[in-house]
Amino acid sequence: MSENTIDQIRVRSRRYVAEVARDHDGIRASQALRYRVFAEEMGAHLHSLAEGLDYDHIDDYCDHLLVRETGTGRVVACTRLLSDTQAAKLGHFYSEGEFRLENVLALPGRFLEIGRTCVDPAHRGSVVLGTLWNGLAEYVYRGGFNYLMGCASISPGPNGFAVDAVYRQIEAHQFGPAHLAVAPLKSVPAWRRCVTDESGIPPLLQAYLRLGCWVCGEPFWDEDFNVMDVFILLDLTRLHDRYEKRFIATKAAESYAERPPC
Repeated sequence: MSENTIDQIRVRSRRYVAEVARDHDGIRASQALRYRVFAEEMGAHLHSLAEGLDYDHIDDYCDHLLVRETGTGRVVACTRLLSDTQAAKLGHFYSEGEFRLENVLALPGRFLEIGRTCVDPAHRGSVVLGTLWNGLAEYVYRGGFNYLMGCASISPGPNGFAVDAVYRQIEAHQFGPAHLAVAPLKSVPAWRRCVTDESGIPPLLQAYLRLGCWVCGEPFWDEDFNVMDVFILLDLTRLHDRYEKRFIATKAAESYAERPPC
């Protein structure tokens, strides 16, 4: 875990609860889930530091946000969170290994990078993602962050990467302003591209777009994961009203509950 863990986050739905991993068992459970999804399901070539886990050196600088099934305690979704202060200790954000981010990182304010987000195949759906996002909103609030950023992956279809087709499905207002466009360090090669689209916008990228994230620039080709990564950026003042209202209502309820009796 990072040294700046924002602990005691606990966001609950009827079936699931989101929390920041407080011990190595929770972190290992998230890394095991990531391994099952990325290596076993997607066939990614992981450079892991431990067998059966998706574990790299960046993990040691991150907080790990988990979603557990309340009945079993099993970790069914996770994401890792790298703050700007921890990235400074590490020396870089993960996304800087894929994109030139000078213009983005020149923005005033605090950054939080989200990455390695995945959901157990048996639990995929809006309830799990909603629980994860609400936990993330709590984390962002407590950390005083201004921007959320990261990468969203698009897998190839039978004919290759439908870069142009996928981008045509993204609304104009969902692309970031030109001055915040990032440049991929490795573009999707021409022989890997196609013009047809077999699958549409992936659910996770669609969820980011619904949150209000921008897609900034062209995608990066990640050979190890065999995906193209899209850089996403969210100015946290642009969170959609339904998320803001739900979050404000939660904070108001907490503040009332914490008042001493008259």
